[in-house]
Amino acid sequence: MATETLRAPATAGGRSPRRPGGGIRGNENLAGWLFVAPVIVILGLFLLLPILMALWVSLTDWNGQGSPFTGRVPFVGVDNYSRLFTEDGLARRDFMTSIRNNAYYVAIVVPAQTALALGLALVVNNRMLRGKAFFRSAFYFPSVTSSVAISVVFLFLFANSGAVNQLLAMFGISGPQWFADSRGVLHLLLGAVGVDTAPAALADGGPFGLSWWEWFSGPSVAMVSIITLVVWTTSGTFMLMFLAALQNVPVALEEASTLDGATRWQQFRHVTLPMIRPTMFLVLTLGLIGSWQVFDQVYVMSQGDPAKTTLTPAYLSYRTAFRDFEYGSGAAISFVLFLIIIVLTLVQRRVLADRDTGTRRPGRWRRLLGRSSS
Repeated sequence: MATETLRAPATAGGRSPRRPGGGIRGNENLAGWLFVAPVIVILGLFLLLPILMALWVSLTDWNGQGSPFTGRVPFVGVDNYSRLFTEDGLARRDFMTSIRNNAYYVAIVVPAQTALALGLALVVNNRMLRGKAFFRSAFYFPSVTSSVAISVVFLFLFANSGAVNQLLAMFGISGPQWFADSRGVLHLLLGAVGVDTAPAALADGGPFGLSWWEWFSGPSVAMVSIITLVVWTTSGTFMLMFLAALQNVPVALEEASTLDGATRWQQFRHVTLPMIRPTMFLVLTLGLIGSWQVFDQVYVMSQGDPAKTTLTPAYLSYRTAFRDFEYGSGAAISFVLFLIIIVLTLVQRRVLADRDTGTRRPGRWRRLLGRSSS
């Protein structure tokens, strides 16, 4: 009887009980969308909309006069893209030259800056090192300095009578003309052993309008100077990332490996590297993206010279659009560069990502640590 009395008010008036999703909690999704709506609007207006507008420009022959969204602007479709890959001419040759230059740049910069950053982080993370704050600030200082200012300084250092050539002269080495010699490093090395001209097998053919001899030229000495600058200025930022990861490695795990008889190299390879693998992936990804987008150093130091050996896709896109007034072709180059970065990032993720984290058996020192803690 009492139970029926308590239940009566709940069903009085013929109203059904409130559904679990009603009330304030039922409006949580709406409230969430209202909170993120300003950010979505801002990103849509200042990020997504400009990207879509640039994509439309890449399909036109806009010369910068008037609006590109009027009927007076010729629509060319994918012609701007096909000229970069299939049509013989200066556009394809310049684009493939920039891809070759940037490929050598990426192949050297990404491993070098990653290795240097990890080495600096290991030095700063050493418990026996005194003055860690000083070394951490000194290693990081080039990263917060203006890239334009550093580029101007490096121009003086790598001048024909600059400090670098004077230092080489002290060891009896005649320094190159850094920003006047268009030969690649590999060609210079072959020239030192008497191979000054291209073999017939490498000079006759090659993909995308460049001969195999040109593809295998290596970076020019001017590009080497830019590579040196970039590695020096970017390693400090990545050092801080590695340092944060190293400080999160459990000390007990390192001590367990030491008690198990592991050498420093074994401890670094089997304990430290697996623990900082996510940071390694982050550093390599950021380095890959940044190295394909190199622009300011090229703009200040060489502007693509000598003989287009420092020309990169980012600078070529700028020059094509804002100097040659071929905004459609410049936008097409930028979108091809965007696709290259996306594809290489996905490949790198597939190679480096640890997809078996949940099923991988624990390593020897992790099992030892687990037994000692239990």
